[in-house]
Amino acid sequence: MLVRRGFRRRRSGVTVVEMAIIYSVLFLVLFGLILGAIAVFRYQQVAQLAREGSRWAAVHGDNWATEKSMPPTTPQDVYDNAIGPRAVSMQPSKLSYAVTWDTSQKPYHTEVRGDDVVSVNNNVIVTVTYQWDEFMFGPVTLRSTSVSPMYY
Repeated sequence: MLVRRGFRRRRSGVTVVEMAIIYSVLFLVLFGLILGAIAVFRYQQVAQLAREGSRWAAVHGDNWATEKSMPPTTPQDVYDNAIGPRAVSMQPSKLSYAVTWDTSQKPYHTEVRGDDVVSVNNNVIVTVTYQWDEFMFGPVTLRSTSVSPMYY
């Protein structure tokens, strides 16, 4: 077997080039995983805000307002009591919400179906939207809607 002298000297830069390629791909994958995890975390925050808003609104309907001698619940009340305090580390200027009730804030309303009069549950629908400005791909809109039946 013949061993060439100088062979080792000519390949000395190959390792550096290979490592540069592999490390750049490795860091890109790791960075993408971290950014994806942050995106999932932000979406879970938005979904939790929508759920908490609909839960709070579901128990603060007309019956609650009458019992407490308070005015009916408004979307601003839902934000002030359920969404805003839980929007930790989120920019309020990029957070928006919408609160709607089916027909009223009462737990039930009646409908005529055929020859029968039936009680139908009213729902509250809360939608929370957050404009997340992650720095790699531009702004991403995260949106979650929660529907809860009125209880009180």
